Amino acid sequence: MLRLVFSVTILICSTCTAYSAERPNIIFILADDWGLGDIKTYGHERCKLDTPHMDRLASEGMKFTDAHSSSAVCTPTRYGVLTGRYNWRSQLKKGVLNGYSAPLIEPDRETVPSFLKKQGYTTGMVGKWHLGMDFPTTDGKPAKSSAKTAEELATECNVDWKGKIKNGPNSIGFDYYWGISASLDMPPYIWIENDHFVGECTAIKAFHRPGPAEAEFEDYDVLPTLTEKATAFIRQQASTSAPFFLYMPLNSPHTPIAPSEAWRGKSKLGPYGDFVMETDWSIGQVIQAVDQAGIAENTLIIVTADNGCSPAAKGGDPHDMIKFRMGENEPDDPTKHYSSDRYRGHKADIFEGGHRVPYLARWTGHVPAGSICDKTICLVDLFATCAEILNAKPESSAAVDSFSILPCLLGNSDSFERAAVVHHSINGSFSIRQENWKLVLCPDSGGWSNPRPGRKNENPGPPVQLFNMNDDLAETTNLEAKHPEIVSRLTSLLESYVENGRSNPGPKQENTSPVNLHP
Repeated sequence: MLRLVFSVTILICSTCTAYSAERPNIIFILADDWGLGDIKTYGHERCKLDTPHMDRLASEGMKFTDAHSSSAVCTPTRYGVLTGRYNWRSQLKKGVLNGYSAPLIEPDRETVPSFLKKQGYTTGMVGKWHLGMDFPTTDGKPAKSSAKTAEELATECNVDWKGKIKNGPNSIGFDYYWGISASLDMPPYIWIENDHFVGECTAIKAFHRPGPAEAEFEDYDVLPTLTEKATAFIRQQASTSAPFFLYMPLNSPHTPIAPSEAWRGKSKLGPYGDFVMETDWSIGQVIQAVDQAGIAENTLIIVTADNGCSPAAKGGDPHDMIKFRMGENEPDDPTKHYSSDRYRGHKADIFEGGHRVPYLARWTGHVPAGSICDKTICLVDLFATCAEILNAKPESSAAVDSFSILPCLLGNSDSFERAAVVHHSINGSFSIRQENWKLVLCPDSGGWSNPRPGRKNENPGPPVQLFNMNDDLAETTNLEAKHPEIVSRLTSLLESYVENGRSNPGPKQENTSPVNLHP
């Protein structure tokens, strides 16, 4: 039984029961590689982009200022969102999957969509999957392709484009799926609807990585198409009596940075800025669909990102305006755009720029408009939040790292408690955050910023790093030598999370595979 660790008053309990009766629609939008500083309501004067729809969500709902993805890269974060379980408990200990990878979510594991289906929800997903699926093949072997030309597709690719896909989104609880198998810079470049490819790959294209592609598939069409499919799903479900859950993991603004023609040249930051603005537009279309359907008061919309901004954002920046902080204490340059806002690093890193993400929530009439929450939350918290809204309980082996943020959403953040949040970088490095203290169990970034792991010409610090996030948001001063007792306490807490197979109260669970805190 998943128990909640915060104290719940009789008033809150009765309120949650009322919401359970309503069964609100839930829309969860997950942008791809979107830094806090790329959104005006977060970056303020440090942001040189206009994001009116995200700003509107903040004014009509709640802005979380200390929200985190469970990982600093794509696949692991998605695993955590849908399972309520830290990604490092799975088989994947570092890196990400590719477009042909086998499924990562364990068979029979309860997920957010499978749980909501049990509560009578229609569940849909539109967007980037990136959690692996079993493609049909012509030889019965795992899917692969080394084809570099269209002529080689017949001999160097074993995917059966007319066959049935197994163990994808439909198998973990989604009634409907439209999207792509992984990141848009990973082949195959073809749409998937439910368990079938839409068409077949007869060409070779390279949206960074060359591979099989459906002849008419283009990278700049993907975001507009996802937007169209998502809004159509909302309109269709709004006309029925059943509540719906829509999971919308966007392809943007991840590479390939491919704004559609209507958005090219709209920003001062080159293609990346244009793509961010188009991402904001896409979110605005979802909001508009909800409002026009008359379901705003019974629809919880959450918009967040899978990790921080990628350094690829700097490519094509015509005026060299995009800047990342690298652990230095320096004043803002008013001419620059800070994609990670005040925080150090970017995507892939164990530093804040890798995993501190935007998180906005609107539920008209329930979430106080224009409110701000500074509680430390994590994207794995979606599962427990849905469960408390519905006054329902997941299986005891499910949502083992998830805490309900419903008290925060209702304006009762003082009732929300969690001991700590665990972070994870692209190379498998760990960090744990408890209140103002952040312990990093590696001497470097654990990712792509300096000091980079394994670079002999760079000067990493001591084996662990300790930062006081109240005084040092830019993570410039390592305090591990001054506070060994805090290092010891946080290390022990993280070890207990690994040992117990969960970080919230409940029966002990097993990790899918052994966990090494010092890879």
